[in-house]
Formats: sequence, C-alpha cells, structure tokens
Amino acid sequence: MIDVRDLWKSFNGFGVLKGINLQMAPGTTTVVLGGSGSGKTVLMKHIMGLFKPDKGEVIVDGENVSVMSRQELAIFRQRMGMVFQNAALFDSMTVGDNVAFPLREHTKMSEDEIGAKVKEKLAVVDLFDVEQKFPAELSGGMRKRVGLARAIIRDPKIVLYDEPTTGLDPLTTESVDQMIIGARKKLGVTSVVISHDIGSAFHIADHIAMLHHGVIVEQGTPAQLRNSKEPHTQEFLATWFARQ
Repeated sequence: MIDVRDLWKSFNGFGVLKGINLQMAPGTTTVVLGGSGSGKTVLMKHIMGLFKPDKGEVIVDGENVSVMSRQELAIFRQRMGMVFQNAALFDSMTVGDNVAFPLREHTKMSEDEIGAKVKEKLAVVDLFDVEQKFPAELSGGMRKRVGLARAIIRDPKIVLYDEPTTGLDPLTTESVDQMIIGARKKLGVTSVVISHDIGSAFHIADHIAMLHHGVIVEQGTPAQLRNSKEPHTQEFLATWFARQ
C-alpha cells in the first residue's frame, strides 16, 4: 500500500502540492492524470523519497518514506522500479547490458546468473533474442519494453512510470499500454503512472486521480471519471472526447 497523507510542497514560495491525499492499493494501477505544471512529477518524486514534504507524509508498506535517511532510502528504493519517459537506455550498451546494469551495479550475481535473469525479464515483456541489439535498432515501443525489463530486473514490488506514452503513435501507445497491463498481471506489481494521456489512462487504470494545480480535484475508477461533473475534470476530458 502507498498512502500519501496531506502532502504539501512549495518551491520558492510557490505551492506545487496542496494537501494531497491518495491511496494506491497493492497490485493495482493508479494513474495520476493532469496537465503540465499540475504537480504530477513532484508527487512521484515524493513517493520515491527524492523530495521531502513541507508537511504531510508518504507511507509505503507501513514505513514513512518522508523521514528516511539517505541509507534507508537506498534500501527502500530496491523495492521500486522506474520506467522513464524516453526509456533512458544507454545507447552505447546492448539491450542485454542495459537490462543487466542494475544487477552488475548492486549485486554479486555471476554472469551466468545475470544472463538468465535478463532473458527471463525480457520474456516477461515479450522480447526474445534481442540481447545483442543496440537501442538504436529498436522501435520506440520496444525501447519502452527494454526500459521496463530493466526496471523489474530486481523484482520490485512497485513500478513507477513517467509519462510512458508521450510522443508515441497510436499503435505504439497501445503496445505500451499492454506492457503496463501485462506487468501488473504477470508480476503482481503496484503500478503508479503519471500521465496527461487520457485514452491510455482509461485503458490501463484501476484508479485515476485527477490533479489540477497541486490539488486532487477528483478520483475514482475510469468509469466514474468518464461521467464526472467536476468542472476541471470535465474541461480536461472535453478535448479528448472531441477527438473520439
């Protein structure tokens, strides 16, 4: 369980998060939906322990992330995997070496053990025989899958996704959506997605939190938000519905 309690954060006197309360149940996918500048990234960084709140706390599995020391955070983050917006792969490394990187950096596993683990996690994201390829040889959707394989290589309980469908065409977006759904089903991870992609959010989410200027103005299931009467939510969704 991720439990965000009355979270406040300001930078140079400007309020970015203003009393956020949000619970993310184990084994579910929560999408934090909102436009640019709504506070989505700042909220995610609090969940990771990269920012300390001005007020409030983030509780993960009963532990208060907000008061952890640097050493405690290093151990805590082993429970998390992060999929970055642009996959953030090392261009000079093969796919296999990209996925293996966290194991080589943080464990004493043998190369045979690492190789087997890399193959296993690539299979989870439906990639086979790509270990010797380089990121430049892959499609955008495949790079995202490699990024997820690297994120889950240490068997985290939580996977965080930073704008996973930004800049992707509709077919690749569908592929990434299925990747997120598949990871939850196959691994039982708790997924947290920050996004402004309404269509993707409706597809992958169990729970959606609508963030507007640092405040969660509404939250619920995709079906509940589709029928929202909340003005900011209606305005945000209107542009998407107009394109359907």
